[in-house]
Amino acid sequence: MGYLRGLTEYLEEHYARTVFDTASQSGEPWELQLHKHKVIEATIVGNQKYDLEIQSPDISDKIVPKVNVKFLYPKPEGEKVKPLVKIDKTVKALNLEPIASPRERYHIKNKSLYPLMRERKVILLTLLEGEVIKGIVDGFSRYELSVSLKGGLPITVLRHAVYDLRDKRGRCFLKEFQETHRDWRKSELYVS
Repeated sequence: MGYLRGLTEYLEEHYARTVFDTASQSGEPWELQLHKHKVIEATIVGNQKYDLEIQSPDISDKIVPKVNVKFLYPKPEGEKVKPLVKIDKTVKALNLEPIASPRERYHIKNKSLYPLMRERKVILLTLLEGEVIKGIVDGFSRYELSVSLKGGLPITVLRHAVYDLRDKRGRCFLKEFQETHRDWRKSELYVS
């Protein structure tokens, strides 16, 4: 049985990390893209298990359920990020809601993400409400994917918001497809 060189070490170091801790420690404003195409500017002041404690001029709520967050980025990057996020009208027309149950989400195996990240492959992430994010995976953890957009702009996509993941050629990297095709075995990182 084979393995991916470096994956275990990567997961030990990064799997428990979260952008929400980074954001709350920074004290800086972030833009959070929420479901129903709502965008808020907020300072994250607390990271609870299922919710974020925020301060925001945009909404009076002080608690935002994490499952409502699709992606986020530092506020100063907002004007550069927004034009790079495209919309797949077919997926948008599906009117998909946040998926509360982890079993029903569209999963991506760590074995698939790791070679994509290490080999700096361009990916296309389609989110539940149709947003298409094109970039390079910079890192991943249990709940999120860090992606560099054109020009190196950083965003973090929450795994629960992902509908599809493909490479530039259209190859699918969702768990359901990869259970059969096992593209990670084609990577130079794979040791049999």
